[in-house]
Amino acid sequence: MIILSASSLALFNDCPRCFYLQVKEGIRRPQGLPMPLYTKMDLLIKDYFDGFRANGQLPPQLEGLVEGKLLDNQELLKKWRNWRTGLSFYDKNAGAKIVSALDDCLISEDNHFIPLDYKSKGDIKEDSHIFHQNQLNIYTWLLDENGYPAKDIGYLVFFAPIKVKSNSTIEFNVVPKRIDTSKDSAKEFFYRAVNLLNGSLPEKHGNCDYCRWIDDIHDIL
Repeated sequence: MIILSASSLALFNDCPRCFYLQVKEGIRRPQGLPMPLYTKMDLLIKDYFDGFRANGQLPPQLEGLVEGKLLDNQELLKKWRNWRTGLSFYDKNAGAKIVSALDDCLISEDNHFIPLDYKSKGDIKEDSHIFHQNQLNIYTWLLDENGYPAKDIGYLVFFAPIKVKSNSTIEFNVVPKRIDTSKDSAKEFFYRAVNLLNGSLPEKHGNCDYCRWIDDIHDIL
């Protein structure tokens, strides 16, 4: 069975050949340096949001800037945050499944679900959200597929450090970005990836640094 995720589909979007090699052949791109700081930041942000959730509040950085309130079911959210128990979709005929790990979720006034994802950044740019469009598309689609009616929007909350204060705390610039999403686009994207995996190995991607690296090594050897 083919098992995909939002992150593996991001690789498909980046380079179909690298995606094919990773999912079909188990050959991954060379791993970069580990990022324990980003992992720790993610856990700290979750704890921070959960503290406000327990009191039925939004963090002050989101007040008036996002639609709805935080999902108040902590146990359900705990499941969604783990890809093993998170939102998923399985097509038996295609022999393919997509799994997810959702950071957080909002509930609108009309009881629709709105995915929310945290992003730690060195700097927040005007187009920072564009790179995560497919991810939010997938989350809204999976919410719908699992019986949680989702609005066609999602939020990214960017955290970028500004300075270290004298009391050793770090000040962050926190910017929520609303993204219009498409469930149909997510579904189409999933099946395009599945169809590619059922075919032959794609040609090398001209804009992929890893594909070019392999060519350079081959020329040297």
